[in-house]
Amino acid sequence: VKVKIPFGDKYLDAIFSVPEKKPTYGVILTHGAGGDMNFPHLVSLAAYLASHGVLCLRFTCKGLNVAYRAKAFKTVVEYLKLSDDYKLSGVFLAGRSMGSRAAASVARQLNQDDDGDGFIQGLVCLSYPLHRPKLQSKLRDEDLLLIRCPVLFVSGSADEMCEKQLLEGVVSKMKAPKKIHWIDKANHGMAVKGRTTEDVMEEINAQVFSWLREKLEHK
Repeated sequence: VKVKIPFGDKYLDAIFSVPEKKPTYGVILTHGAGGDMNFPHLVSLAAYLASHGVLCLRFTCKGLNVAYRAKAFKTVVEYLKLSDDYKLSGVFLAGRSMGSRAAASVARQLNQDDDGDGFIQGLVCLSYPLHRPKLQSKLRDEDLLLIRCPVLFVSGSADEMCEKQLLEGVVSKMKAPKKIHWIDKANHGMAVKGRTTEDVMEEINAQVFSWLREKLEHK
C-alpha cells in the first residue's frame, strides 16, 4: 500500500507491507545515504516480515544530514502511531547504514521524551556506520550509549565503516539490552564473496525476525 506522509511542506513517499492477519506490531524501515526505500535489501526484509505477521512501513528520505533524516523518521513514527488503519501496540525502528543512525537518534529522543508509553519496542541497525572508512578514531556512538530500548546490530565482519572490535567495544558500554549478529566476511553493502545476495538476505531477514519475535514473546 503506497502512502504519502506529510513532512513540513513536503511529503515522504512510503510503502506499507501488510500481513494477511491483523498485525499488532510493526517495523519502520529506511535506507542509507544512497538509494531509497526500494533498495533491494529493504524490499526483501519488508516482504519477509509481512509474510511472518509483522507490518512493515518503509519510507524514502533523501537528505544527507542525519538530524534532518531523524526528523523525517520521527514524523513517520508519529504518523503510524496515530494511524486509524493500523492500530499497533508498538513499533521497532530499523534502518540501513545512515538510516540506522537516524533510527538510533529517534530511538534515543523518544525514549527520553515519552518515558514509558512503550510504543518504541526496539531498534534494528543494519550496517551501522560507526565511523568513516579509515577514520576509526571518530566514533558515532553518542546515541547508542544513551538508548534504553533493545538493540540488534546486523553488521558485516569486514565492514569498512564498522570495525568489528570497535563495535564490540561500544556495545559492551551500552546500557540497553543488545545483540550483534555478524555476517561473516560481508562488507558495508553486505556483499560476501562466494555468496549470492539472496542467500545473505535470507540470513539477515531470519536473524531480524527471530530477534523481533524473541523481544515480543517477553512482553
